[in-house]
Amino acid sequence: MSSGLEQVHVSAMLPTNVPLSHLGPSALLLLQLLLPPTSAFFPNIWSLLAAPSSITHQDLTEEAALNITLQLFLEQPPSSRPPLRLKDFLGRTLLADDLFAAYFGPGSSSRRFRAALGEVSRANAAQDFLPTSKNDPDQHFDAERLGQGRTRLVGALREAVVAARAFDNTLARQRLGAALHALQDQDFYSHSNWVEMGKKQPHPHLLWPRQELGNLAQVGDHTCSDCDKLSCPGNLLGYTLLTSGYFGTLPSKPPGKCSHGGHFDQSSSQPPRGGINKDSTSPGFSPHHMLHLQAAKLALLASIQAFSLLRSRLGDRGFSRLLDITPASSLSFVLDTTGSMGEEINAAKIQARRIVEQRRGSPMEPAHYVLVPFHDPALLHTPPLSDIFVFTDASPKDAFLTNRVESLTREQRCRVTFLVTEDPSRGQGRARREVLSPLRFEPYEVVALASGGDVIFTKDQHIQDVAAIVGDSMADLVTLPLEPPVVVPGRPLVFSVDGLLQRVTVRIHGEVSSFWIRNPEGVSQGQEEGQGPLGHTRHFGQFWMVTMNDPPQTGTWEIQVTAKGNPRVRVQAQTSLDFLFYFGVPMEDGPHPGLYPLTHPVAGLQTQLLVEVTGLGSRGNPGDPLPHFSHVVFRGVPEGPELGRVPLVPKGPRERGLLAASLPPMLLSAAGPFSLELIGQDGGGRDLHRAAPQSCMVVPVLLELSGPPGILAPGSKVPLSLRIASFSGPQDLDIRTSVNSSFALTSNLSRVRLEQNESAWGRLWLEVPDSVAPDSVVTVTVTATGREASPVAPTYAFLRLLVLAPAPQDQRAAPAHSSGPFLTTASPALRPSPLVTWGRAGGGLAGNLWWGTVGGVLLLLGLASW
Repeated sequence: MSSGLEQVHVSAMLPTNVPLSHLGPSALLLLQLLLPPTSAFFPNIWSLLAAPSSITHQDLTEEAALNITLQLFLEQPPSSRPPLRLKDFLGRTLLADDLFAAYFGPGSSSRRFRAALGEVSRANAAQDFLPTSKNDPDQHFDAERLGQGRTRLVGALREAVVAARAFDNTLARQRLGAALHALQDQDFYSHSNWVEMGKKQPHPHLLWPRQELGNLAQVGDHTCSDCDKLSCPGNLLGYTLLTSGYFGTLPSKPPGKCSHGGHFDQSSSQPPRGGINKDSTSPGFSPHHMLHLQAAKLALLASIQAFSLLRSRLGDRGFSRLLDITPASSLSFVLDTTGSMGEEINAAKIQARRIVEQRRGSPMEPAHYVLVPFHDPALLHTPPLSDIFVFTDASPKDAFLTNRVESLTREQRCRVTFLVTEDPSRGQGRARREVLSPLRFEPYEVVALASGGDVIFTKDQHIQDVAAIVGDSMADLVTLPLEPPVVVPGRPLVFSVDGLLQRVTVRIHGEVSSFWIRNPEGVSQGQEEGQGPLGHTRHFGQFWMVTMNDPPQTGTWEIQVTAKGNPRVRVQAQTSLDFLFYFGVPMEDGPHPGLYPLTHPVAGLQTQLLVEVTGLGSRGNPGDPLPHFSHVVFRGVPEGPELGRVPLVPKGPRERGLLAASLPPMLLSAAGPFSLELIGQDGGGRDLHRAAPQSCMVVPVLLELSGPPGILAPGSKVPLSLRIASFSGPQDLDIRTSVNSSFALTSNLSRVRLEQNESAWGRLWLEVPDSVAPDSVVTVTVTATGREASPVAPTYAFLRLLVLAPAPQDQRAAPAHSSGPFLTTASPALRPSPLVTWGRAGGGLAGNLWWGTVGGVLLLLGLASW
């Protein structure tokens, strides 16, 4: 069934007194979408289990972004293609794949754009689960804290602008998600009585800090009458004062005030009973369920206004970077700048120049170029889903960082390829006397395996030829699964080619003596260089690359490799049909059921896999049915044993490509890496296979790091909340923390012992130096490592925070330093307690490391300060 956020219609709904500079004539039609007669907006797609046929925060966020992206495309015609026509998008589903195909050309991938929207949407939904936001009335416009909520809203938008201008788009998307949440159901339009007051437009002053909200109910004003039923359509007393409902017990509800309402609101049982929220279609959740349609319309219009405001502040180029409105990957070069690296540096320069010259002005021109020295933190500078190429002639000097880098590559979904000009078989390095370990390059192998990249050993004379693969790797490549996943002597590797693939490439690396490739018709090609019957072969040192002729023969292909050691084989191809994925835990025991996102699955914790298929408009032949994926296969890494095969269940309209599956218990029984593959059929009924380019990791414990509720200012000292939970068995852990060099970080938790289903809370204190530059980003890292008695793989939490310069009245004294850890089963209240809490570790699951960012309270100096 359709979500309802589908059809674009001409309307002039923009409030005339809101000066959004980028809303031209073409935008007017984008500000009104028809919604179905029954809808709601809970956090994300998983909420549909509680409210079927509903609209979620995810729907509203993505639909608003698609509207403003269409507006941008209409106002900025493509340079080498016909301009988009508005009439082509009227009365039809608005999809990212269609927009990208129309603007950038057929087959152009919207994967990065949809990944960016996913970051915003998940940050939006996470406001219902984070310990620093889920019960904060200021974050949700509850308890008549409308002025404070507006301050949080405009503060989050300003943080998004500042982070985007600092080129930290990951942090910017997190803050944008928090701001959009305030505009949508969980906040102003669903929790206040703006809709009941008969308003047909978004609040004209909500985004403008210098303007008064006006007509606010005061402390002594009675706003609601008693209602003893689930549905309370007439419980508001008058419709002239702006109010919102109280939720729970903090703060307590004064006499005569409205409640939020619903089964989980304790205040709704105290007179006046009932409530006024419009969160869903269900009377059990929402006493004013009959008005959720109007709230959804206004929330969508307000979200489009917020996106438009960001576009006007960042400009089209900055806004496009924020949402990754490009089919091209970002490109990062990491260079060893020692004196022996002249050839490598020259090769990197040539390749960078070649890519710029070939792709300048085209859709495949990289949106970001990053160039950093060998020992700089490239993954902190590089956007997600980027390609990173490391040029070096030496083994790593900081191998102790391997696990941390491996974890970051998985979180960022970046592909790292090492081009090494030192021969790994040599016992001595260049101009060295000491004997070198034969395992000295293992950290490179670990990072490459985790990220879906390669380690390519070559010689100085070949480095420019090998570097040519940089350009080949910049295309939108998908990984094709191999069976078996690793080379087994005497056994061919098998892979399937479907009708949606182009430019199939086989890469082989190792001490190879011979190999052959055979297509479905039985035609074979060996390792001879140059053009063969199946494609063109290139060979540089221990690296072989075979590019197949287009169009490739569909069906089952085979590769046979004879080599010493453990050669690596990877098969990739170009296509727009790909997928994104993330993990989450169902949260069904609160007022806003949904899926709480996780960066990694946790051993012993029931987890869902959410898949978003991109490029579903791709068809082998016009008129063929849509391709579809039916199952997901989980495999161990690196040998590839099958750990489970689970059906994929469609969620929402089929054209959106949203699928879900439960992770099998065997996979979650212990910590360790795994890979995932999707299988199905293309439009012509042929087998369809795709593999995630990066491996995933089941981590041993849940590690959650949450930021402070206020701003991070120069000279301030702020508390951070840390939660550690075990779901699979006893864990004896060392806890380590780190932060940027100029900052000070202390913790009251250095070791913890947990039994199964136990949690521990700790407190960190971050001191910001007076000298730190405002508008800079700081990264806090927490590592949980098993002690000798219980060795487990490290678990990491990364928290990005933004340092801002607040107005003097915003600065607040930090609370007194806590002397010991504190624990709780529900929320990180500041109270001492024993080290461990008993009971279900899942209670109060919140504070995911990804979204624990600054929830800034900012006093803007007026519109001009944006």
